Amino acid sequence: MTTSQICILLTIVVYLVAMVLVGVYCSRKGGGDSSNEFYLGGRKLGPIVTAMSAEASDMSSYLLMGLPGLAYLAGVAEVGWTAIGLAIGTYLNWLIVAKRLRRYTAKVGAITIPSFFSRRYKDQRNVLSCIAAVVILIFFVPYTASGFKAIGTLFNSLFGVDYHTTMIIGAAVVIGYTVLGGFLAVSTTDLIQSIIMTFALIFIVLFGIQQAGGWELVANHAASLPGYLNMTQGYDAAAGQASSYGALSIASTLAWGLGYFGMPHILLRFMAIEDDAKLKVSRRIATVWVVISMFIAILIGVVGLGVTQTGKIPFLGASAEAETIIIQLSDLLSQHGVLFAIIAGVVLAGILASTMSTADSQLLAAASSMSHDLIQDFFGLKLSPKAAMRAARTTVIVIAVVAIFLAWDPNSTVFNIVSFAWAGFGASFGPLVLFSLFWKRTNKYGAIAGMIAGGAMVFIWKYLIAPMGGAWGIYELLPAFLVGCVVIVAVSLATAPPDKEIVETFESV
Repeated sequence: MTTSQICILLTIVVYLVAMVLVGVYCSRKGGGDSSNEFYLGGRKLGPIVTAMSAEASDMSSYLLMGLPGLAYLAGVAEVGWTAIGLAIGTYLNWLIVAKRLRRYTAKVGAITIPSFFSRRYKDQRNVLSCIAAVVILIFFVPYTASGFKAIGTLFNSLFGVDYHTTMIIGAAVVIGYTVLGGFLAVSTTDLIQSIIMTFALIFIVLFGIQQAGGWELVANHAASLPGYLNMTQGYDAAAGQASSYGALSIASTLAWGLGYFGMPHILLRFMAIEDDAKLKVSRRIATVWVVISMFIAILIGVVGLGVTQTGKIPFLGASAEAETIIIQLSDLLSQHGVLFAIIAGVVLAGILASTMSTADSQLLAAASSMSHDLIQDFFGLKLSPKAAMRAARTTVIVIAVVAIFLAWDPNSTVFNIVSFAWAGFGASFGPLVLFSLFWKRTNKYGAIAGMIAGGAMVFIWKYLIAPMGGAWGIYELLPAFLVGCVVIVAVSLATAPPDKEIVETFESV
């Protein structure tokens, strides 16, 4: 290994060790003493931790790899509308869902999203929580696997180290601090990881501009490519021509924002804040961070193309290659001496942070669904507090092992499941969360039917309708979300209204 590679590796190792120490600290602070602490941090998160952990768990490696790669190769149209949709979705989720969900879950004593659904509609048999838990397991286990795969791919591409070994080590670190400190550890590490991600974004874009010869050269090169800076066209790198990005494509891309209403790992942050009056502060912090970070991520792609123009890094013609633009820039940075190699290590730790901050939250949400919602609520197994904690920790490990197995093939396409999983959660949970919080006429039957219909339509549209192409080739989240809404309303109105007690609880919240 070269000196620069050793500096990068040591920096990343220090980061990984620090994450485990955070887990140990949170464990001693009581983060793993009870189910309420383990799954929800005892509802005592401050506004800054709430905001930044929510957004760090949201913005996975897609922020540091996906967005720059798409901008690098296809211009600003698709990636720009995606960012706008995500920014709007983030703001609306904090504005209209956060406070009411925090109050409602505290009122009914729910510590997970599935348990909220069952308690909201007084589902004594916990059918709602069972279905919701199954949905979470279906979509989160492979989602977590994609995070583990990113860890293995990063180390393998940087150092040539065995993919499987590094993937297991990275997964062990995530499992370690999650098992030790639970939700408090996950949220605290997410705050730290969001800071590292911010540093990585800012520093690498400034370095890229300098390497490209200044902002003027970067802007002139981007403007010279047909459609590259046009929000209604986009750029076809293969043909060297402008492409087309019409109204239907824009609507489909903006629909990414709908997914926020159904993301369990984000909604849990709303439930965990110590005081719902502080959510306004969290909303401002979260929205500003998301807008700025996505803008810089897109800018990295544009700047990276400018650096390619100078010949300092090769042209990355395939989508998978384009997503490594930040790694290429980091490698270029590391060639400027030991200090810059350490900084490059911090930037690459940012990529690792973006992956881990999502994987840990998904792991915890999936574990809570299995041990709390299925084992205890649905199957009715009564566990002592200590037994419940053992079950929770065991479930985290078991789910992680399954995720490692799914990510075992280094050439697998597990990353493709991310957008599909986003659609699955958005369509299954998103409409139900909104109707549960804002329409008192919703009943248990409408909730069950809407959740199933939304989730099923994701599969139907993805595999049966979208392949027909043309106007049918839109992102499956949009039609599935609308179907979920229609079914909830139709079935709720066609069946008996909710009990008086359910309505009174709704009105009190």
